[in-house]
Amino acid sequence: MAQTNAAKLYTPDVLALAVTLADFRLKHDSSHQADARSSTCGSTITVGMDCDESGLIASIGLSVSACAIGQASAAIMAQNVIGRDQAWVRSRQNEIETWLSGAKPTPNIPSFDLLDTAKHYPARHGAILLPWRAVTAALSNEGSAS
Repeated sequence: MAQTNAAKLYTPDVLALAVTLADFRLKHDSSHQADARSSTCGSTITVGMDCDESGLIASIGLSVSACAIGQASAAIMAQNVIGRDQAWVRSRQNEIETWLSGAKPTPNIPSFDLLDTAKHYPARHGAILLPWRAVTAALSNEGSAS
């Protein structure tokens, strides 16, 4: 029996990643916050972060309303940004955007290869980028991203 599109996208590994968002509870008193919404799929995210004295991300919390692909992307981001700075986040966001355009291989971010199948579903691109855009906005104190 052929695999459905949903089964190809929402693999057990992707679903397991999505569940790990429970480890990143949003604190509303974080020093850096942003809300973001994807115009392509309607997914939303609120991110709250605190940085240390040198500008490195010390903690992150999320509230995510997205498909499992968006949730998995948010989990991957949250698992990898602690101890990183704004330049690192922007660089990874640029890698993801380039990857989605088809010009480069999968970004060099741990577990990101689990989203490879979603690259072929443009309706999921906004959800994949959303957490990275939200963190960039929060670090820039822009307040929102789309």
